[in-house]
Amino acid sequence: MLGVARGATEQEIKSAYRKLALQFHPDRNPNNPDSEEKFKECSEAYAVLADGEKRAMYDRYGHAGVAGAAGGGVGFDATVFQDFSDIFGDFFGFGDLFGGGGSRRRSRTQRGADLREDITLEFEEAVFGVEKQVTVRRHETCEDCRGSGAAPGKAAATCRSCGGRGQVRYQQGFFSIARTCPTCQGTGSVITDPCPKCKGEGRVLRQRTVDAKIPAGVEDGTRIRFSGLGEGGVHGGGAGDLYVVLHVKEHAFFEREGNNLHCVIPISYTQAALGAEIRVPTLEGEQTLKIPEGTQSESTLRIRGKGVPVLNGHGKGDLFVEVRVQTPAKLTKRQRELLQELEGLTKVENKPEHRTLLGKVKDIFG
Repeated sequence: MLGVARGATEQEIKSAYRKLALQFHPDRNPNNPDSEEKFKECSEAYAVLADGEKRAMYDRYGHAGVAGAAGGGVGFDATVFQDFSDIFGDFFGFGDLFGGGGSRRRSRTQRGADLREDITLEFEEAVFGVEKQVTVRRHETCEDCRGSGAAPGKAAATCRSCGGRGQVRYQQGFFSIARTCPTCQGTGSVITDPCPKCKGEGRVLRQRTVDAKIPAGVEDGTRIRFSGLGEGGVHGGGAGDLYVVLHVKEHAFFEREGNNLHCVIPISYTQAALGAEIRVPTLEGEQTLKIPEGTQSESTLRIRGKGVPVLNGHGKGDLFVEVRVQTPAKLTKRQRELLQELEGLTKVENKPEHRTLLGKVKDIFG
């Protein structure tokens, strides 16, 4: 019946029984006589194999050797099922079978739910930090009943259905199964005189404005937890947390990569060729940047310490400036003359440059 070998260990027998009992248990197969019968059969088989003496009789004489002792007949011994709570406890939520064990009353107090609020920040606010006000609708502990749900001066009464145990028992053949009391939901008590203000809930809905301090260096998608600012607990339970999710707007010309910033600055070909000092913008004002002589277009220069502060740490990232040589679209007569004179003094071979295999691979795969 259990499908185990003759030399199966106690744990193997228990595991096989658990699997079949879960499959055929009456709670999972209501109004199914066949499943109930199979459940009884595998329970009888477990009753035999879990008992050393009965197992020896079965090994020696087969079913005839235990026919009167296995399944509710003459000589049936229910004490072999005392470990059923170990087998079923994690799956069905009842404490004991065959009437064993005590009550399993649930606590009325419950922790409040967590809340989420989304706010949008300017780019600079995310970089330097800011304090924002967040409007939150949440349940808070009722001041009149202090979260109990009962009217002032009253208290919750013992549940009559379960006698305060939080469980009720049902008889199914030789089984006595404990289940959560449907009247009090397992708490063992009911509120007969509810608080007029919260209608017995122990909480009331309110709208609050919360000051949310955003630290410097946060990024788009950052989630900040504010402990205890979520929903109030049920019947005096602890409050949940508030999670603020940040959405950062894009900047007009800065792009962020971690703690570093990137931007593109145009320069003239004379500045690139001769070198120069130019003023470039940063998030903290303008900064002097030295352009080395002979700088090529799309070269990247670094300004240290002008990036984004490290979140909850020390130091800042850098600002990377990509310079692009800008060719004038229109030239004056004098500019043209000078450029033509320069061209006569400059010789450039217009031949394709040698490209490495690595460079070709980068172009192919982007």
